[in-house]
Amino acid sequence: MENAGVGWIAAIIIGGIAGWLAEKVMSSSMSLLMNILLGIVGAIVANWVLGLLNIQPLAGWLGYLITGFIGACILIAIGRVIRR
Repeated sequence: MENAGVGWIAAIIIGGIAGWLAEKVMSSSMSLLMNILLGIVGAIVANWVLGLLNIQPLAGWLGYLITGFIGACILIAIGRVIRR
């Protein structure tokens, strides 16, 4: 997160937006706290996946938002598979 140039407060705000966007796209229903957690943890997961694929992670606010969105969608999909 520090590499992306995003502080903790900004990470919470951007994580919330990324989680909310993922919730809307994936037709899920979650609380604000869960959206924030999904966005932040999703960014970590997506950065890890991008690292495995040898793709340079995106930097800055917009990069963190995109990465968080992608990771949150991955986490929602994994959660759905586990629940079934």
